[in-house]
Amino acid sequence: MNLFSNDIVVTMTAILTTMFLGLGCLIYMQEPNPDGKSSFYPCPKTEPSKYAYEKFHTYYSPIWMGIFGIIVVFQLYEKWSAMEYNTYLLLLALPCVLQPIFVPSAFFQSPDETRPLAERYATKANLWLAVYTFIGNYWYTHYFYSVLKASYSMPSTRFNNVPIAMFFATHFYFSSYHVFSNACLRKIKTSFEAGFKRRLLYISTVFVLSYFTAFVETLTISSFPYYSFEDRDMAYKVGSAFYGIYFLVSFPAFLEFDADVDSPAKGAKKVTLW
Repeated sequence: MNLFSNDIVVTMTAILTTMFLGLGCLIYMQEPNPDGKSSFYPCPKTEPSKYAYEKFHTYYSPIWMGIFGIIVVFQLYEKWSAMEYNTYLLLLALPCVLQPIFVPSAFFQSPDETRPLAERYATKANLWLAVYTFIGNYWYTHYFYSVLKASYSMPSTRFNNVPIAMFFATHFYFSSYHVFSNACLRKIKTSFEAGFKRRLLYISTVFVLSYFTAFVETLTISSFPYYSFEDRDMAYKVGSAFYGIYFLVSFPAFLEFDADVDSPAKGAKKVTLW
C-alpha cells in the first residue's frame, strides 16, 4: 500500500521541519530555571500519585505498542470477527482500567493504595480519559466520516456507527499520549525560568505536540487496510490539524488535572469521582 504521494512527503516534511525548528529557536531563547530541578516526571516525593501513574503507563506503553505492531505486521486481524476485535482491544485496555482497582500502588508505591477507590488519582485519571475518549469517538469521529470520507470496513459491532473496538483502543492510546505530553510540558515548566518566553514555548509546544500526535496516529493507522480515507493526503495535512484540536484542550488540561491530590490545600474540597 502506498501511504504517501511525492507531494505529501514534501509537504509534511516542510510542515514538521518548520514546527520543530520553531520550537528549537524558542528553546534557545529560554533562561534556565535557577533551582535546576528539571524533570520529565513528577517529583516522587511531592507528587507520588502522579509519578506512579505516569511511570506505570511509561512501562505499559511499549507493551501494547509491541502487541499492536505484531498484530498489524503479521495481519492477524485478517481472521478476526467483530467479537475478536472487541476482545483483543478490550484486553489491551484492561491494564489501564484495572490498575487502580487491583494494583493501586502502580508498582511505584503510589499513595493510591491507602485511598478509597473513588479517591485514587489513577481512578480519576482513567475516568477523565474515558469520558474524553468517549466524546471523541461518539461525536468527533463523524467529522472524519463527513469531511475526510473516512470509513471502517472491518467486521464490527457499532455504537453511533463507530466500531466499539475503537472505544477500547482509544483508551490505551490516549493514556499513552497524555503521559507523553505531560512529560514534555513538565520538562518545559521545570527547565526554564517563568515568564513570557517560557509561556510562548509552552503554548507552541502544545500546538506542535497536538498536530504531531494526530499526524503520527493517522500515519500509523494507514497500514491497517480496513480504515481508509477518500483523500489520504488531505487526511495527513488537514485532518491532522482538525484532530489535533482535540489535544489542544486535553494536553494542558491533563497536566494540571487533580494537581493537589498529594498536597491538598487547607480547607480544600477533596476531589473524588462524585
